[in-house]
Amino acid sequence: MIKNVLIIANGSKHESGLEARKIRDYLGERAISADIASTESFSDSVNVPVDTDLVITLGGDGTVLYAARAVHEMGIPILPVNLGTFGYITEISKDEWAEAFEHYAAAGDNLSRRLMLRITVIRNGKRVWHASALNEAVVTSSGIAKVVTLGLSLDNTSLGLFKGDGMIIATPTGSTGYSLAAGGPIIDSEMSAVIITPICPFTLSNRPLVTSGRIVSLDVKPGQRTDIVLTADGQLLFDLEEGDRVIVEKSRSRALLVKSLERNFTEIIRDKLHWSGAIHA
Repeated sequence: MIKNVLIIANGSKHESGLEARKIRDYLGERAISADIASTESFSDSVNVPVDTDLVITLGGDGTVLYAARAVHEMGIPILPVNLGTFGYITEISKDEWAEAFEHYAAAGDNLSRRLMLRITVIRNGKRVWHASALNEAVVTSSGIAKVVTLGLSLDNTSLGLFKGDGMIIATPTGSTGYSLAAGGPIIDSEMSAVIITPICPFTLSNRPLVTSGRIVSLDVKPGQRTDIVLTADGQLLFDLEEGDRVIVEKSRSRALLVKSLERNFTEIIRDKLHWSGAIHA
């Protein structure tokens, strides 16, 4: 039974406050308590009460990524409401959310379980930074000279040195984001796989790799000609140093997303990528 709901609204979207109040009133008529949290920055923290039964996000895919990092370890489902055009993650429009909510409250079977990543930076043998991600972890240049040199390992087996613009470690959810733009494959969103996608590699044999492995390690090699940065979901940033090791693992907890009753993942990527069989310029 749903008794307490947290509404996370993207404060940069004009209509999010109005929609949040409409949803709060709707839930109040059903004796469901609802609090509203408005965020201006996806790097800010959000207070999630322990008795929260459901989170409703108002915004786009970025708002869902933000919420997923905050609540996935608590096992709280997220109902993502899109205030713009449909995103790859936010399948539900503001005119459809009530139907999706009522179905979930009654049956609970419209739930998608998404792989999360756990990201750790080791420096001189100590953990200096950690974060979670629903989409991806990216190691890339933050300077003008873009070429970086990274050592790549999978489950403690070295895959060699990689030179290029960087490396993306993505989830199936993130396969339609930065990884796709860099030439990575699209993976069904509920699979338990990790995608390793080099960004503009100097060697043609360096290709995207889809693996069921649990631990991906990236070593920042000495002699870099540029500053290097690590990002999580494109929202959290950490400056790396030579000698750092970035460890990306499958999280034990999943992001739980309430699914649309009107469209599925296949329909969304078909429409987003214009898979109609015709030529698109």
